[in-house]
Amino acid sequence: MPRESFGDRLADAVAATSPLCVGLDPHPTLLSAWGLSDTPAGLRTFSDSVLEAVTGVAAAIKPQVALYERHGSAGLAVLEEVLARAAERGMLTIADAKRGDIGSTMAGYADAWLRDGSSLAADAVTLCPYLGFESLRPAFEVAAEFGRGVFVLALTSNPEGASIQHVGGFDSVAKRIVQAAAAENAGQRNGSVGLVVGATVGQALTELDIDLASLNGPILAPGLGAQGANPADMRATFGTAYPKVLGTSSRGILAAGPGVDTLREAAEAVGRSLR
Repeated sequence: MPRESFGDRLADAVAATSPLCVGLDPHPTLLSAWGLSDTPAGLRTFSDSVLEAVTGVAAAIKPQVALYERHGSAGLAVLEEVLARAAERGMLTIADAKRGDIGSTMAGYADAWLRDGSSLAADAVTLCPYLGFESLRPAFEVAAEFGRGVFVLALTSNPEGASIQHVGGFDSVAKRIVQAAAAENAGQRNGSVGLVVGATVGQALTELDIDLASLNGPILAPGLGAQGANPADMRATFGTAYPKVLGTSSRGILAAGPGVDTLREAAEAVGRSLR
């Protein structure tokens, strides 16, 4: 039986838990603060604790792939374990890999992160569209085939992003990405081509005349908590698109560790504030 679409599965998960995505960001300083070694063993303990704490509280987890990859094949093996255990628990996963390439190389990334049978397959993966939105087509096709999703970088909070994303003003690069993603989701109940839009972009959506309400898909909004955005800010920033926003917090919640109970309490508090 075909898997239900990612967009529908995410909507169900948000309704059952909260519009919260917890980032798994095992920075060396955080591992040290938790009393863990900066090794694959430390990664495993960290990941297991966070997954146990947020199951049933958050709609999804978002492992930061680079922070597993820095440990080489052993770190990627831990990531594979995280993805498998999350699936067993019914927790949606978003691999924050920011992949983007052309032709057969993009098809390879799509197979790795989205195709059934891959040990790295997540429910969704983040993608970088700056080789052209259409260069991501292999990922769109594989995601649709296997009931998975993608989140395309559209408008990020980092200062450097504006030098590309804001170019064109009312016909900006970011606006064109939003429009292209909306076209992919046309006619669906809950589209599975999402966007990454920073929670701290402030007035940029208004200044660039970007209508996120037209997306008909999920919006992954990193920057909640330690990076400066709060739920009130996010409601003001996203306006009528707010019901589609999946607020992402990592450091703000992870600082409550290493105890599973304190992590769960922190995640519950953030989830309540987003509802």
